[in-house]
Amino acid sequence: MIEAAFSDPVLAAQATFRAVLDATARPGTVARLTQPLTAPSPLAAGVAAIALTLCDQDTPVWLDPGLRGAPAVAEWLRFHTGARIVENPGTAAFALLSSSRDSPPFDRFNVGTLEYPDRSTTVVLQAESFRKGPSFTVTGPGIRVEQKVQITPLPSDMGERLAANRRLFPRGIDLLFATETEIMALPRAVHVLPGSR
Repeated sequence: MIEAAFSDPVLAAQATFRAVLDATARPGTVARLTQPLTAPSPLAAGVAAIALTLCDQDTPVWLDPGLRGAPAVAEWLRFHTGARIVENPGTAAFALLSSSRDSPPFDRFNVGTLEYPDRSTTVVLQAESFRKGPSFTVTGPGIRVEQKVQITPLPSDMGERLAANRRLFPRGIDLLFATETEIMALPRAVHVLPGSR
């Protein structure tokens, strides 16, 4: 039996879309997801809400091994969004990851082209907390001066990955991190300050 999605799909999708926009407009800040949702394990509710809101039958979606190893996740996503699950992360419009620590190298995803930078992959990573763990500082559009960011867990080289991603601009991937109830965005335009970990 496939688990239900949003109880009020239109209202919930609108609220989630606003949260994604708010998080993207103010990189490194936390936006709250207000619509309750139960998703099949190990898919976090926050990642599921983003997928339900941004994916449809024209969206190729890549699942990391943790999510791909749970058949109920792909079945749930296909049923509620119509999205096509793809094997190659380089062909995905969205990549859903079960852990923010175990992200593949960013160059495995589609970074777009100079003509079509908007065709890059948006990578959505499950996180445990935005209030503990290693921290780094970012600047860029939507950030008044600088923004301290904490996300746990993270790859040990996340600062270097973000810096390399920024050097590709206007190409590059956009990152959305999600817990069960909150999201944070680190778009391709952010700069990691020297010395950040």
